[in-house]
Amino acid sequence: MAEPLNPQDRSSPIGKTEPEVKVSTELDVAIVLAAGEGTRMKSATPKVLHPIAGKTIIDHVLSQVLVLKPNELRVVVGHGREQVEPEVKKVAANATTVFQAERNGTGHAVQLALADLNTTGTVLILAGDTPLLRHETLAEFVAAHAKSKNLVSVLTAELPDPTGYGRIVRDESGAIVAIVEERDASDEIKAIDEINTGVYLFDIAALREGVAKLKPNNAQGELYLTDVIADIKASSGKAAAILSYDYTETLGINDRSQLAECIAIMRDRINDRHMKAGVTIVDPTTTWIDVDVKIANDVTIYPNTVIFGDCEIATGASVGPFAYLRPGTKLAANTKVGAYVEVKNSTIGEGSKVPHLSYVGDATIGSGSNIGAATIFVNYDGVAKHRTEIGNEVRIGSDTMLVAPVRVGDGAYTAAGSVITEDVPAGSIGVARAKQRNILGWVLRKRSGTKSAEAATKAGAKVENE
Repeated sequence: MAEPLNPQDRSSPIGKTEPEVKVSTELDVAIVLAAGEGTRMKSATPKVLHPIAGKTIIDHVLSQVLVLKPNELRVVVGHGREQVEPEVKKVAANATTVFQAERNGTGHAVQLALADLNTTGTVLILAGDTPLLRHETLAEFVAAHAKSKNLVSVLTAELPDPTGYGRIVRDESGAIVAIVEERDASDEIKAIDEINTGVYLFDIAALREGVAKLKPNNAQGELYLTDVIADIKASSGKAAAILSYDYTETLGINDRSQLAECIAIMRDRINDRHMKAGVTIVDPTTTWIDVDVKIANDVTIYPNTVIFGDCEIATGASVGPFAYLRPGTKLAANTKVGAYVEVKNSTIGEGSKVPHLSYVGDATIGSGSNIGAATIFVNYDGVAKHRTEIGNEVRIGSDTMLVAPVRVGDGAYTAAGSVITEDVPAGSIGVARAKQRNILGWVLRKRSGTKSAEAATKAGAKVENE
């Protein structure tokens, strides 16, 4: 393991603060670097716009930074700016976007971000592809930086496999000496497992002076922000490397494998939060819940369930297995959405059940109602979506098609196999199916010589005249 950070931080890496615990911070500026092309993603979608648990990568990053309430937020964009800028504004309306036309390194990006910034104080710099960073950890980082009165602090982590990351080089006392990018590292330095996470805090004046001196003296021919740290140390400025307790928070995304890894970590984090709040998740490894989903206590979620978007689930509800809840789903107390049921943009009232093999789309279901197996809410006519209203204590027979817009009143029934195209009044039963006709002897005439015909003959069937 790498040597711990500077002496005052040796025994207490940051990042242990529980969610929702307040840590006081003073942050003047935040700069998010989101200009990379993400070529290893092999996607027409800019890297920072790929989704994780219902939000884009950049949305996750900005949402956590905003909790720190920086006086100024700047986002450096480049590749795909036409797509990235609207997403930035959606999440952080007051953010300033800065365009980096040529990607000449992190130092160049920061030069652009500082160009017309007339302020002093502390600036937080981080990458736009680190969606697992928590605001609690960032707040601890800011507090530790301020307490030690550093001109620069770098957040570090110890990775099981540090390949691809810049390594933290320390002296015998544990103080940071340099950050060496892997392309420029010797085999000895590559053996170090403490890495640079790309999260920094700088005194703005020191940073401005440092980036003005940057030269492309590296294998990539780029301006490295890390060289500013060496410059500050050479000028006897105070610099520190502060270790993160949980390295997974600092993981970046460069390809689809790393994206999948971060998605799985986010899934586990979300599920753990819900379980600690009183939700039973039978198999957390097969349960996928978006970050903004609201679930009350004493809800049970069975395996292979997916819950997307702005869904809300009240106390006592049961979901799954193999359920799919899409955005706009609201389940009241003691409801049931069972196996192979999909629900979208619908409200299901208290005590109502959709037990199995059904699709509920654009619907309102009252309390105490039961939706039979294989029921389909036919909500789309090829041009527009339409709503279905189901009253209280309604019984929808199995294999019913409810062709919206349509309403089934309180206490009403529908017969199994019906296609309901007109409203069913309260207390009525809607029957919409053709009368059955049996054609005797059809198999013996039309399927002669088959096993079905043989079985029918053994059962006494005879050819009948039509």
